[in-house]
Amino acid sequence: MSEEPQPHPFLDPSFHVAWSSLEPAAIEADITLAMSKAQQNVDAIASQDSEAATYESTILALEDAVEELYRAWGYADHLSSVCEGPEIRKAYNAMLPKVTEFSTRIYLNEKLWQVIKTVAEKPEIKQMPPVHQRLVEDTLRSFKDHGADLHNDRREEFEKLSTELSQLTQKYSENVLDSTNAWELIVDDEAELTGIPESAKEAMKEDAAAKGHGDEASPKWRITLHMPSYLPVMQYCSNEALRRKVWEASSKIGHTEGHDNTPLIGKILKLRQRKAELLDRKDFAELTLAQRMVKNGKAALEFIETLHDKVEAPFREEMAELRVFKSGQTGSAPDELMEPWDTTYWAEKRRQAEFSFDEEELRPYFPIHHVIDGLFALTERLFGVSIVKRSTFYRDPKTGEEKHADEPGDLDPIEVWHPDVRFYDLLDEDETHLGSFYADWFPRESKRAGAWMNALRTGGPTKKGFRPHLGLMAGNMTKPTGNKPALMTHREVETIFHEFGHLLHHLLGKVEIRSLNGTNVAWDFVELPSQIMENWCWEREALDLFARHYANDETIPDDLFAKMLAARNYMQGNATMRQLSFGKLDLDLHINHANDAADRDLDALIDEILDGYSAQYATKPPSIVRRFGHLFSGPTGYACGYYSYKWAEVLEADCFTRFKEEGVLNRETGRAFRDCILSKGDSEPPEKLFRDFMGRDPDSDALLRRAGLLQEV
Repeated sequence: MSEEPQPHPFLDPSFHVAWSSLEPAAIEADITLAMSKAQQNVDAIASQDSEAATYESTILALEDAVEELYRAWGYADHLSSVCEGPEIRKAYNAMLPKVTEFSTRIYLNEKLWQVIKTVAEKPEIKQMPPVHQRLVEDTLRSFKDHGADLHNDRREEFEKLSTELSQLTQKYSENVLDSTNAWELIVDDEAELTGIPESAKEAMKEDAAAKGHGDEASPKWRITLHMPSYLPVMQYCSNEALRRKVWEASSKIGHTEGHDNTPLIGKILKLRQRKAELLDRKDFAELTLAQRMVKNGKAALEFIETLHDKVEAPFREEMAELRVFKSGQTGSAPDELMEPWDTTYWAEKRRQAEFSFDEEELRPYFPIHHVIDGLFALTERLFGVSIVKRSTFYRDPKTGEEKHADEPGDLDPIEVWHPDVRFYDLLDEDETHLGSFYADWFPRESKRAGAWMNALRTGGPTKKGFRPHLGLMAGNMTKPTGNKPALMTHREVETIFHEFGHLLHHLLGKVEIRSLNGTNVAWDFVELPSQIMENWCWEREALDLFARHYANDETIPDDLFAKMLAARNYMQGNATMRQLSFGKLDLDLHINHANDAADRDLDALIDEILDGYSAQYATKPPSIVRRFGHLFSGPTGYACGYYSYKWAEVLEADCFTRFKEEGVLNRETGRAFRDCILSKGDSEPPEKLFRDFMGRDPDSDALLRRAGLLQEV
């Protein structure tokens, strides 16, 4: 397996990435070289005679001019997410402002901008195919939105704040990771863990032992703030003191000494506001939402507030009923406010009482290997593809030894960045290689929280066909314990399906323009392909493909499935209001408080913003804002766009009605979804793509109807 090392490993064009060669020490030299080459490419485009320049030699050429740099930087960014440590952090942060500055200067290159504008105005542009005209329009808009039309006195400020914004948001992300990892609780007495499922306790015990705490004779249990450890405590532990201790620690993520994001939030908001003002926009929402389906911040707020008004009554009713339930169990007053560390626990108790349903009953039916196999079988049936697992190996960074995860097959094994990672090829019906992807599902301290999908390489047309895509999906799911496989919760299964939906959007893209392919779509459309995949986690026909007991391979019993469906919409008002509160917080901060947030008591300000969106508690919980990575872990990210989860949920709830009508495993319907949406990227407006699949505009009440929250008048 040994190969000659590449002199610049981050620039290695090979489709399969040699991860062990991507050492932090190579980042500076490789990214610097890539920037130099990219600058030469950009200069060559900019130096053309404007009248002689063509679409191919300018706008299309710009697509390739910086591709190597952004691919290499994507590898570095990925490693900082899954293999974070002092060396990678130092190397990444050293180059981050330089890469940001380089990217910003492309749009501020006056000669380049003049050539592109001249070409865009030529009459032949209007004769090109629509997808190429769309690229021209997007390019012009991107340049304008990144300051191309700024006067010289504003250019320097714009460049400086772009760099500062990237550094502040990176620091925010690091604070979340560091404060999450800094806390642990070692429990000596198993009695303190009463109520927690055995599977979770076993994971805690193994985690403690791995950290040098306890042994088989005298075991201990390690609780962390990573979700597979945190959630079982909050949902099942009858020890209120322990729940409180864990909740209090979680509420301080991003708010501990040395890792406090409070001052960063105000600075980030001000920089975003100033960036918008420099571009003569009223606020950051006006800058970011113009090309999304919602069009502007006012419409986004109206969307959130309209949904809020429809679900507020069910939300309040649910919380009142929960207090009454607790009262019946404990003797507390029915109107006594609950503590924030009690809600999840008593909600679970009430679900078990009302539906005789405990989510833990489902866990044995969701071993991760069955979930993955079933997800792939479903995908193959619906979308006419096949998925082939490849053998993998991991090269130990200390010894250089290759450690294989599987027995080598007919094809060469693929290198991965961690022993837990797996690799797959996606093939079309005619065996054409559409793309490949990595899957990295289990938590570790060097890995950021949450779940996500990334595009590592976007393919495109060649003389020999369409180059395959490369991507990944990652998460922080329940790990294997003892002699048991990793057994997922149903929510974890939904998360895996969700991220794979994003991945399919990337891998099935057939747009000839790279920047218009895959998930490069309007932000409030991008969640449609991911969220629609979660629906199959509730359908019997689909569940029977993968929901099989790890010990005896039996499918979910009918009575358990019936209880699962009956409880599906339990506390939906609460769950919906939680998401709406995040969208409201996001938009209000950026539209109405970007300039004064830094001067206000942050929690008091958020209480003001979320009046009517939050339940009342005996102890006021601090806001999620200090660990809200969606909003503050990147220069833009989901800023002014968190509403898009609910926006896209309306779209996918509506789209899935077609599957329900025509058959949830109907190949023709699946193929239509692939052809109309998954393969089209941003080649056409999202409104048209939706209409192409559904034959009409969206039904705005589809989501509330599915969630059982639509109150008929």
